[in-house]
Amino acid sequence: MARLPRLTLPGYPHHVVQRGNNRQAIFASAADYRALLDLIGEQARAFDVAVHAYVLMSNHFHLLVTPQTADGLPKMMQTVGRSYVRWFNQRQQRTGTLWEGRYKSTLIQTDRYLLACMAYIDLNPVRAGLVERPQDYPWSSHLHYAGVRADALVTAQPLYWELGNTPFAREAAYAELVHRGVEPSQQSALTDATLSGWALGEPDFVADLQKRTERRVAKKSAGRPFLHQKSPVK
Repeated sequence: MARLPRLTLPGYPHHVVQRGNNRQAIFASAADYRALLDLIGEQARAFDVAVHAYVLMSNHFHLLVTPQTADGLPKMMQTVGRSYVRWFNQRQQRTGTLWEGRYKSTLIQTDRYLLACMAYIDLNPVRAGLVERPQDYPWSSHLHYAGVRADALVTAQPLYWELGNTPFAREAAYAELVHRGVEPSQQSALTDATLSGWALGEPDFVADLQKRTERRVAKKSAGRPFLHQKSPVK
């Protein structure tokens, strides 16, 4: 069966994951983390992609982005991926692939999943046991939203601005949201949708989305279609 193209539509937030091949480390030093962030920033600007959240883990990274064009996100990820492999291989005196195939992504419903996805990304280092609090991890956008440092890579999505009327109010509200954590059902939905490539949202959202693309956006229901049977002859 032919592989479906990625679901990418302009104007919608997308959760993106890129993993290292065989879960190998994709960073060997702080300079590598900074190099990847620089590449993401450069290519996001070049291809008109807004980066709302990110986290760089030892063997993979997450992005929450909104592309403004149909091909902006694929071109950005392709350029970032190739450029970073050249950087990493040269510094480590290695050859060959670094990534586990294509990046994974899903398109999400903003009002239902965007803030949950941001918290999900922020809490990755905590779930991995690297830190006790997301603000203790240096390679994520959480410090920007917590008001600890300004991050030029980050573009806040309008839903974030609705959390409060002042920067302090927004930072406090967002910190509380992350502190509460992500519901297990939402965490599972975000993980499954990203790995499978199906759109994540309520039925009406998914149905409206399907009208905007020829690419199938949701998995077909399992089982055969129901066949009406004739009534038995008495």
